[in-house]
Amino acid sequence: MLFRVGDIVTRNSYQNDTFFMIEKIEGNVAYLKGINLRLYADSDLSDLVKVEKQDVIDDERITDSITSSFQLDRNEFFYLPGKILHIDGDEDYLKRCMNFYKKLNIMAYGLCLKEADIKTEIRNYLEKLNPDIVVITGHDAYYRRKGSMDNIENYKNTSNFIDAVKVARNFEKNQDKLIIIAGACQSNYEELIKAGSTFASSPKRINIHALDPAIVASYVALYDRNKTIDLLEVLGKTKSGADGMGGVMTKGCMFVGYPR
Repeated sequence: MLFRVGDIVTRNSYQNDTFFMIEKIEGNVAYLKGINLRLYADSDLSDLVKVEKQDVIDDERITDSITSSFQLDRNEFFYLPGKILHIDGDEDYLKRCMNFYKKLNIMAYGLCLKEADIKTEIRNYLEKLNPDIVVITGHDAYYRRKGSMDNIENYKNTSNFIDAVKVARNFEKNQDKLIIIAGACQSNYEELIKAGSTFASSPKRINIHALDPAIVASYVALYDRNKTIDLLEVLGKTKSGADGMGGVMTKGCMFVGYPR
């Protein structure tokens, strides 16, 4: 079978469980990027199966799921959702997240930065934008061959995310005034929470959906700031569930006003 850059494929050796796009081909090896998962991989061309004419992006279903959680009375009241700063190491996923926020009528600012650069840039944007919620994400991986999952040196970008979280939490120490959502695929969840994250990935070191951090951010942005969020409900809205995302109880960020 002839493959080209841009083709959507799955891998036979992984039971064709994940959709990828081919980013590069060198010889008999294809370099792949997850369509819905924040995941990079490579594969022999012989292991690939091309996916023809299939809608593999599930953003609409996820948007509907979030919308159904909030039945807002727009005849009588007006609503001011929390403001989001979304910093992402992947430009494609950033665009999808920003489109997701737009559909939910949430004010969000998107910034694409390499994971290693976030810690040096984040404070400037926090001061400039004063968001209610900051998302720090991109790509990560736990390298099992290196050893224990407790050692952050055995992760691709967890240490970079931790450094960025510490800067953000030092900027605003009150957990209810700045919600921090951090991590990506297989990140060290426990260390991100210890560093000051309100929510983080990944408790079971699994790959998370491209929109999972944005789903949590949107839920908190649309939740009444006088009420404590339903932690189990918000985690249940993510594609990966509590295996992929976890966090601590916090209040919502949305103001409700009257009359409209």
